[in-house]
Amino acid sequence: MNILAGYIMPHPPLAVEAVGKGSERGIPETMSAYHEIGRRISEMKPETIVVISPHAPTYADYFHISPGKAAAGDFGVFGEPGVKVTVNYDNELSTAISGIADREGISAGLLGETPENSALDHGVMVPLWFVNKYTDYAVVRVSTSGLPPEEHYKLGMCIKSAIGKLGRKTVIVASGDLSHKLKERGNKGEECRAFDAKITGIMRDARFEELLMMGEDERYGAADCGSGAFMILAGILSGMLIKPEFLSYEGTFGVGYAQCAYHILSETGGDDYLALYKERMREAMAAAKDSESGLPRLARNVVEAYVQTKRLPVKTALDQEYRQTRAGVFVTIKKHGTLRGCIGTLEPTTASIADEVRQNAVSACSRDFRFDPVEPGELPFLTYGVDVLSEPEPVDYTRLQEKLDPKTYGVIVTHGSKRGVLLPDLEGIDTVSQQLEIALKKAGISGELYNIERFKVTRHT
Repeated sequence: MNILAGYIMPHPPLAVEAVGKGSERGIPETMSAYHEIGRRISEMKPETIVVISPHAPTYADYFHISPGKAAAGDFGVFGEPGVKVTVNYDNELSTAISGIADREGISAGLLGETPENSALDHGVMVPLWFVNKYTDYAVVRVSTSGLPPEEHYKLGMCIKSAIGKLGRKTVIVASGDLSHKLKERGNKGEECRAFDAKITGIMRDARFEELLMMGEDERYGAADCGSGAFMILAGILSGMLIKPEFLSYEGTFGVGYAQCAYHILSETGGDDYLALYKERMREAMAAAKDSESGLPRLARNVVEAYVQTKRLPVKTALDQEYRQTRAGVFVTIKKHGTLRGCIGTLEPTTASIADEVRQNAVSACSRDFRFDPVEPGELPFLTYGVDVLSEPEPVDYTRLQEKLDPKTYGVIVTHGSKRGVLLPDLEGIDTVSQQLEIALKKAGISGELYNIERFKVTRHT
């Protein structure tokens, strides 16, 4: 077998004894697992270790694979510039991965490295610090990206294909920490601990289809940095018969550190996690569709008709139900829990709420400048939300804390022709100052007097 094993490993710099200066004793199970993994890799004697790091050069729409013959890094940013790691790159394998990804239509390659970001990052250095005690090898450094989970998985399949093509004896290391907010007070800390319990459960049983199903909002809320790397690992392990071995989990310092080994029993006979994921998503989307209320169902009907035919559907009883009232409306489209388009009107611009939904649903799926237009193949995986706005009312500067509440009210800030809008009850926005800061930034208003209005929304899902 060419792929010898896969590992999930965290990357706290304090685990390196010269950096931690004794702090590493606070994570004894993590340290024991590091040394055990290093010993095992030494016995395997791989030719190459592929390290997937969220702290390598990272782009929203591109997976970076480090080019060249060698690289080095140090822990200077963590106070120890004399503690260094140097590796040789397996440029042949890196080039092969890039070529296969290009043929498969995956946005990945050897571009994007500059003198400023060419040094090894701690996501690579910390795991390799323990491997370096035992063996020699070449390295392929791969970044995560802002692309969807399915793209991460498919890149993993490209990596697997390249390894097989070259016959390279390879170990895979998916470097990543779990939640960074375990010590947050109240519900946030509880939610983050639940997130870590969920993702470590996925690791233990190799239920990687459930990892792919985790929404961006869920991962962002927990502030993890490892899930992208784990998704790429899942693609590499696709179709292989594996045996998971969970080694450790600790959250001593408020960040979740988990380590898990994946033993390769056979190159065939294992799960196709992408197929399982798609089937689970179809089931979830069918359930979501069945439970939709009237306005989201109307938005869905409009988007599906427009994307497939470039025409609007005929009006039905749904339109009749909402034809008596006028209001501003926002239509939000998500794919796998990640925003796919959102367009709205603050005040009514058509004859009814139903017409407002029709207009804004078309705009959300085809005219949101942040996204490409929705494609027909995406339609089964989309969910819809409709927010109906109350009439905006002015807010006095002297009564902001009394009159604004980011969970209850959205805000509109204006200065001349500049206008910024923020809906209420958004993840991660908990204070009035945060809400206003983001709205002002969206409007491009800085250091100027501005008007503030508030509004409520009735949210339909």
